[in-house]
Amino acid sequence: MRKTIVSDKDGTLSLESILSALPHCIMIVDRNLQAINCSVVGLQIMGVSSLAELPKGAPATCVAQSDRKHFQKMLLRAFDAPSGKYVEPFEVALEFPDGRSMLVECHLSLLANPEDEIDAVMISFQDVTALRTTENKLDQANSILSSILTTIPDAMVVIDEQGLISSFCATAEKMFDYDKADIIGKNVKILMPEPYRAAHDGYIERYVRTGDKRIIGIGRTVVGCKKDGTTFPLQLEVGEAKIGDDRYFTGFIVDLTEKKQTEAELQSLQADLAHASRLSAVGTLASSLAHEINQPLTAIANYLSAARDLMDGDLEENKIYFREALQESVAESLRAGTIVRRLREFVSRGEINRQVLSIAQVVEDATVLGMIGAQEKGIQCSIDIAPDTNHVFVDRVQIQQVMVNLMRNAIEAMSDSPQKRLHIAVTSVDSQTVEIAVSDTGSGIDAELEERIFDPFASTKGDGMGLGLSICRTIVEAHGGTIGAEPNPEGGTIFRITLEKAELEQDDDQ
Repeated sequence: MRKTIVSDKDGTLSLESILSALPHCIMIVDRNLQAINCSVVGLQIMGVSSLAELPKGAPATCVAQSDRKHFQKMLLRAFDAPSGKYVEPFEVALEFPDGRSMLVECHLSLLANPEDEIDAVMISFQDVTALRTTENKLDQANSILSSILTTIPDAMVVIDEQGLISSFCATAEKMFDYDKADIIGKNVKILMPEPYRAAHDGYIERYVRTGDKRIIGIGRTVVGCKKDGTTFPLQLEVGEAKIGDDRYFTGFIVDLTEKKQTEAELQSLQADLAHASRLSAVGTLASSLAHEINQPLTAIANYLSAARDLMDGDLEENKIYFREALQESVAESLRAGTIVRRLREFVSRGEINRQVLSIAQVVEDATVLGMIGAQEKGIQCSIDIAPDTNHVFVDRVQIQQVMVNLMRNAIEAMSDSPQKRLHIAVTSVDSQTVEIAVSDTGSGIDAELEERIFDPFASTKGDGMGLGLSICRTIVEAHGGTIGAEPNPEGGTIFRITLEKAELEQDDDQ
C-alpha cells in the first residue's frame, strides 16, 4: 500500500490527529528503523505515555530476540521495495519491559514523499495472541478428533440436518466398505436398505419440526447396507450437537452380525432341544395318558357290556339297572375327557412376560433377526406400518419368535421362486385389534395340508418336524389373538396374526 506524507504544518497536525484517534497500535519508522510517531493506543500498549519514553531502538528492541532479525529484515525489504508494492503481513512476538508479551501480526504500509521516494513505513500491530491460542487449541482438538476417528473401535458417522455425511471414521469405512472421500457429502440413507432408506429423510424432518425424540439418546437395533448391497444388523446410538445455528447428529454404530448369528444359532439349538424334549416326553405322556385313560375306558366297557346283557332280559324289569349302566358310562366318558384336558393344559402351560410395547418396534426388531442373510439370497423385503397401530400388550420375545419363524419359513419357501418378495404389513383391524400380515411369493401351501397347517407334526418340509407353526399358534392364542394362513394372490402365502391393542399406552422410545 502506498501513502504520501504531507510535510507542511497543517499536514503534520492532521497526521497526529489521525494517530491519536486510531483504535489500533500504529507506529511510523524512518529508514533508520527508529520510531518517529505512534498512535495513542500504541503508546498505551507499549506501557509509555509519550514517544520519548519508548525503549531505545524501538520498535525493534520491543521484538522478541528470536524474531528481531526477521522483523528488521522485513522492514529493510519494505524500504527497498518499489513504490506501491504490497508487503505480505508477518507475525512477531513483542516483549515489554514490564514482563508482558504479545503475539502480533504486522501490516506494513509504504509512505512516499512527493518525489515518490519511500521515506517511512507505517506499521500496524494487530494483537493475535488470543486468536492464535484459539487456533492452536482448535488444531489440537482437530488432531485429537482425527486420532479418535482413526482409532475408535466403533463406527462413528456425523450428519447435518439435511442428512448429509460430514464425518466418517476409519472403522465406518471398513464396516460399510466405503472410502471416506467417496461418502462425505452423501446422504446417510445410502447406508440403509429399503424400506428404511426411503423413510429416513422424513424422520429427520419430523424431529426438526416437532422436537420429538424417538431415537436420539436411545439405542436401537436397525439394518445397515454395505456398498455392495449386503445387509447386516447393527446397534445404533444417536447423539445431537449444535454449533451456532447448525445442528449435527452423531451416530455410533456396532456391527451385530456375529452377535445376531450367535443368537439365531442359539435359538435354533434351543428349538431343536425343545423339539427333542417334547419328543422324549411323548413316550412318558403316552404311557401316563394310557394309564389314566385305561380306568374310565375299562369302566365304560364294563357298563356297556352289562347294559347289553340287560337288553337280553326283561327290559321293563331291568329298566332301572339299564339306565344306571348308561349314566355311569356317560360319567366315565366325561372323566376321560377331563384327564385329557388336564394333560393338555399341563403340556401347554408356560410363563408369559407381557408388557405394553410399540408394535412397530416389535416388528422391526424381529425383522432385523429374521432377515439375516436374506438379501444375499435375493430376497426383497418391505415393511408397511400404519401410524394408527400404536401399542400392544405382549411378550416381546414370544411375539418376535413367531415373527422370525414366519419370516424364515417364507425365505425358505422362496428359495426357488423367480420373484422373491417378502412384505410385512401392520394395520388396524378396528379400535381394539391390530393385524400383522407376513406375505411371500414362495411355493405356497399344499392343498392337503391347508386345513391342518397349524396342527402338530404337520409339515411342508421334507425334514421338518411340523412343530414350528403349532408353537406359533399356541403363543398367539395365549395372547388372546389368532393366526391364520391364506393364498397370496401374487403367488405364495399370507400369514395373518391378530393381537389386542393395549388400553394404556407408553411413550414410544423409537
